[in-house]
Amino acid sequence: MDAGTIASFDPSTDAGSFRGALGTFVTGVTLVTTDSPEGPIGIVANSFASVSLDPPLVLWSPAKASKRFEHFAGSRRFAIHVLSADQRDVCAAFAKSKTAFDSVTWTKSHCGMPLIYGALATFECNLHATHDAGDHVIIVGEVTRCTHSTGTPLVFHGGKYGEFNET
Repeated sequence: MDAGTIASFDPSTDAGSFRGALGTFVTGVTLVTTDSPEGPIGIVANSFASVSLDPPLVLWSPAKASKRFEHFAGSRRFAIHVLSADQRDVCAAFAKSKTAFDSVTWTKSHCGMPLIYGALATFECNLHATHDAGDHVIIVGEVTRCTHSTGTPLVFHGGKYGEFNET
């Protein structure tokens, strides 16, 4: 397809093109963590968004087909970390293993959630609501504690990780 050419398609029958269209949207990269009977668990997600300032709500959407889904679908608490550009190795470690905590510096929060050091922002959440959404579930968390710092975010676009450069 030439630059500027717009191809119309039916997303219900052309999942590849639909995924490509979604990939044109630049997103930040988050690591969502929770505690489980197996110990701390993490999952990389780019489906993060703010919902409300009052009350303070955020959301993310794990895939039902994920091997890590069960750990988060039943969790009453979780933490969402906005990764910095220099945390690409953290992203890679958790993309490979749900228990990659020995490869990162972390601690437990006041309420027992695993927290990764070095994130640009961390949102400690209590489960507020869940909503069925096709092959995903929308998980809404009420933020009970939050941190943030300055830095360059890790971003995802067109199937690749990168950095945001101000001009």
